[in-house]
Amino acid sequence: MNKEDQILYQIALTMIPNVGPVLARILLSYCGSLEAIFKQKAAQLEKIPEIGPVTARSIARQKIFHLAEVELNNVLRKNIKVLFYLDEAFPFRLKQCFDAPILLYFKGEIDFNTHRYLGIVGTRNATEYGKHLTEKLVKECAEKNIVVVSGLAYGIDICAHKSALKSGIPTVGVLAHGLDRIYPPEHTEVANEMINKGGLLTEYPFTTQPDRENFPSRNRIVAGLCDAIVVVEAAEKGGALITADIANSYSRDVFAFPGRANDPYSLGCNKFIRDNRAALISGHADLFRMMSWDEEKNGKKKNQQQQLFVELSAEEEIIMKVITHEKRDIDSIAIEVAMPMSKVSSLLFALEMKGVIKAFPGKQFVQV
Repeated sequence: MNKEDQILYQIALTMIPNVGPVLARILLSYCGSLEAIFKQKAAQLEKIPEIGPVTARSIARQKIFHLAEVELNNVLRKNIKVLFYLDEAFPFRLKQCFDAPILLYFKGEIDFNTHRYLGIVGTRNATEYGKHLTEKLVKECAEKNIVVVSGLAYGIDICAHKSALKSGIPTVGVLAHGLDRIYPPEHTEVANEMINKGGLLTEYPFTTQPDRENFPSRNRIVAGLCDAIVVVEAAEKGGALITADIANSYSRDVFAFPGRANDPYSLGCNKFIRDNRAALISGHADLFRMMSWDEEKNGKKKNQQQQLFVELSAEEEIIMKVITHEKRDIDSIAIEVAMPMSKVSSLLFALEMKGVIKAFPGKQFVQV
């Protein structure tokens, strides 16, 4: 299969009605390959967990390939990068998240796996206090190999992006719509500049409007893409706190700047700090210290030495070759080693008992 055909199948998988990222991974793990999914008969597809008759028939009819071909043409015409979750270039941090997109559209120039990633979020009604904190924090990130991530929205988001560009720091904007538009349109000039120093990232195909329901989904990408999230200013409710909540669920570090007790756009930050859902920071020094970014070099943590003299079977050695010091989910492991899910599950349990891998929530594993 050539590269364009492969991308076509990847896009088609995301366009199956009623099939989200989690179910798409199940389909791929059971069928073994993208092509095999669309060559299965409906009766065979119905045997896969959570695939009902309606979804099975929609896959077998293959009408979605017309939509996928349209999107493929858009991608090629606009020089958009397509990142599939099994690709080496796919952000490894997102692979750790059970509900992360299986496919991303990216316009820009950056490696998602060689930098530290810091999400900076906050209210759309930023005060001068919040803007000052954002600008100062971003400026101090310049020497730490940090990429600034936000959502290109009004307020703290756009302040973070602009500050990064001004400081010569790569910055990525995660969008709640397709790459054929910029929302809000007032940020088009900044977005175009970001393409040359970072980029724009989305899970949505062309023509997707910035509908309200897309923004929480966008926020999960911001949370999953980053090593840590900083909330600068936030009211009691809003997208910034949604992002922080999701980051907590992904076991990401969450930080917040405190504000005065009666400031409406500090109530959310203060509440998160009070409830131990965010660590209090007063500036970059607190963040770098708690993230150990003053001690690490080039954003790479020291790897622990693997235990010696552990006897592994031939199949266990195959599994160990694909498990690294970054989290890998069981679906991608099964696909890469071409073994049934039940077999991989038992081998992973045995390796965990031998102390050479560690299990994490969401059926994710790393070497120890």
